[in-house]
Amino acid sequence: MTTLQALMTIGLCVLGTMLTRFLPFILFPENKETPKYIRELGSVLPYAVIGLLVVYCLKDVNFPGGSHGIPELIAVVFIVIVHTWKKNVLLSIAGGTLLYMVLVQYIFIG
Repeated sequence: MTTLQALMTIGLCVLGTMLTRFLPFILFPENKETPKYIRELGSVLPYAVIGLLVVYCLKDVNFPGGSHGIPELIAVVFIVIVHTWKKNVLLSIAGGTLLYMVLVQYIFIG
C-alpha cells in the first residue's frame, strides 16, 4: 500500500467511526422526543442479537460426529444457569467461553 492509500484508508476508517458515533445524536437530539419505533427497536434488538449469536455459534456443530456437540451443550447450559443465577452478562459470557475452551482443549480432544 502506498502512503496515500494508507492515509486514505485511515481517513475513511476515522470518518466511518465518527459517523456511526455522532449520527444518533444528530438524528435524535436531546430536546426532541425519540420516535416510538426507535424506542421499540431498542427494546427488541438486544434479544434478536443474542439469538443471532446463539445460532451463529452453534451452526457448525456436528452432532453425528466428533464430540456430538456435548461441549457446546454443556457450555450453553452453564451459561443459562449462571445468567439465571447471577444476571451478569459478562460473567455468563466469560464463564461459558472459559468452560467451553477447557472442554475442547483438555477433555474432548480430537
